[in-house]
Amino acid sequence: MQEARIQVRDMVVRFGDNLVLDRVGFDVFRGEILVVLGGSGCGKSTLLRHVTGLATPESGTVLIDGVDITRCGDKDFHRILRKFGVLFQSSGLFGSMTVAENLAVPILEYTGLDEEAACELIRMKLRQVNLQGFENHMPHEISGGMKKRAGLARALALNPEILFLDEPTAGLDPVTAAEIDELIIRINRYNHMTMVIVTHELSSIFAVAHRIIMLDKSARGIIAEGDPVFLKDHSPDERVRNFFNRKANTA
Repeated sequence: MQEARIQVRDMVVRFGDNLVLDRVGFDVFRGEILVVLGGSGCGKSTLLRHVTGLATPESGTVLIDGVDITRCGDKDFHRILRKFGVLFQSSGLFGSMTVAENLAVPILEYTGLDEEAACELIRMKLRQVNLQGFENHMPHEISGGMKKRAGLARALALNPEILFLDEPTAGLDPVTAAEIDELIIRINRYNHMTMVIVTHELSSIFAVAHRIIMLDKSARGIIAEGDPVFLKDHSPDERVRNFFNRKANTA
């Protein structure tokens, strides 16, 4: 039996009168890469915000290692928070800080390491994402792909067991995007890290996903789940086949 590290049940998200997600449910299993995909405005990033506890759903539960983060107290929430890292869509780097200073924020706040040990950890995390030597660069001095890797290094700073990534290859050229995909695969493989990735980039989906869930704006929820290679040609839902084959929906 696969162990579900994340269990989402009957999640409802509404903004005013706009119902975005209606009774959404899925599992994420230990060590897998689950990709959340779908067209623009279907609720991918909204779902991620609610699964990571950045927002609270109108109803439903989000269990991480058995703890419902929608209802637990602060002590349990922060204990669970320590288990995961997040790479935000825009990388989330502080523009006024160097790359090393960005990584130092979670390390100094949560580990209690002295300055020398923190610096060594920062160097190690930057080596992990092939960004060694860029400790003293400002975010505006590095490329988009390097910003993504710096954001990834910060997400990995506390050695998380679960990693959430929001559009990790968006806006990157194909070669740089492929490098990010390979980095994600390597981190997953060698650390047996559970990952949830939001993306609509087909090349990345086929490269990294062990399994996908596909959201649809009109359905306000999940319309497909499984192996993207199989779903590309064999999904019973035309919208799913059209997405994977880059075809316009005619309905």
